[in-house]
Amino acid sequence: MDNMFEENSRTPLESVGEFGLIERLTQNIKLKNKSSRYGVGDDAAIIDAGNRLQLVSKDLLIEGVHFDLTYAPLKHVGYKAIASNLSDIAAMNGKPEQVLVGLAVSSRFTVEAIEELYAGMYLCCDRYGVDLVGGDTTSSVSGMCISVTVLGYGDEKEIVKRNTAHANDLVCVSGDLGAAYMGLLILEREKQVFLKDPNMQPDFVGYDYILERQLKPEPRLDIVKLLKEKGVVPTAMMDISDGLASEIIHISKGSRLGCSLYEEKLPIDTQTYETAMELGLVPTTVALNGGEDYELLFTIRQADYEKIKDLKEVHVVGYMTEDEGDYALITNDRKKLALHAQGWDAYRKRNTEKMNGAPAETENVTPSKKSGGKTAGKGK
Repeated sequence: MDNMFEENSRTPLESVGEFGLIERLTQNIKLKNKSSRYGVGDDAAIIDAGNRLQLVSKDLLIEGVHFDLTYAPLKHVGYKAIASNLSDIAAMNGKPEQVLVGLAVSSRFTVEAIEELYAGMYLCCDRYGVDLVGGDTTSSVSGMCISVTVLGYGDEKEIVKRNTAHANDLVCVSGDLGAAYMGLLILEREKQVFLKDPNMQPDFVGYDYILERQLKPEPRLDIVKLLKEKGVVPTAMMDISDGLASEIIHISKGSRLGCSLYEEKLPIDTQTYETAMELGLVPTTVALNGGEDYELLFTIRQADYEKIKDLKEVHVVGYMTEDEGDYALITNDRKKLALHAQGWDAYRKRNTEKMNGAPAETENVTPSKKSGGKTAGKGK
């Protein structure tokens, strides 16, 4: 009998990547219950709860992969664990109401340390009016693993998926891009300095905004509320956790369309821009490929432009095209470059060192000047 685990029958994870693996694991799923409106393939599943639709999403955060306790305080880790999940509900144009938390920790953590982690979780829940209603705890042989499930709700006419954009829709983003990744690189730089000389004190002066964006991100539920007040229902939407380029390609592929983004329209904060230049990176590349900003990426009908044009936190950065598979960046000097999903992928080799690496460069992209965004050093 042949060994089912022979070397030639094995497929390395990095050869398919995170999204390729998800596709292989879920391609044969068939929903059996009428209440299961929409399953795998978006920021959250959609469940028919009777008088309204329920949104369900889950995320895992693994020590050494998603956070580094060398520089990430446990209270911040707890806050971010909840915030990143609430962002998935915002990405569906819904309202989060409950979370469940699973936690696995090794014996090196004390009771007080876990209480500090949960203090951050409760802080985020309180800020956004969300209830922590249950979960599970267990032991771990290697570090900390946090699992968060979020439950949200929305009306059928308001819930937005990522695969429903139309040709000629405007592409919009909230806030500014690339700040969280720049914060990560500064934290990693100072960590390496400390490892070489434990007597050296970290130098974080002038980096307060980008550090906050990395350590304590905020879900853009305010944008969801603002759009509702303006009477705008996006045609497609998702949050930016893996980088703008990766996310707009998701929307384009799902909608069977193409897209064109304009380099000059990308909102880059002054502090993000200056830090990128300091580290020898192209700010535009950082804005396109840096992840964990948790801003919202959405498309709207051109007829809704007048409703959003004066919103300081919303930026029109491009439009959807009929050219399926054509994902383009129009540079400042009007060259057309192909967009590629170069952001975070849990399994591809180029990303397995995410905690230390930089996003892949886009060839021939010229550094963009700050457009839109916030004043450096200021939070939301």
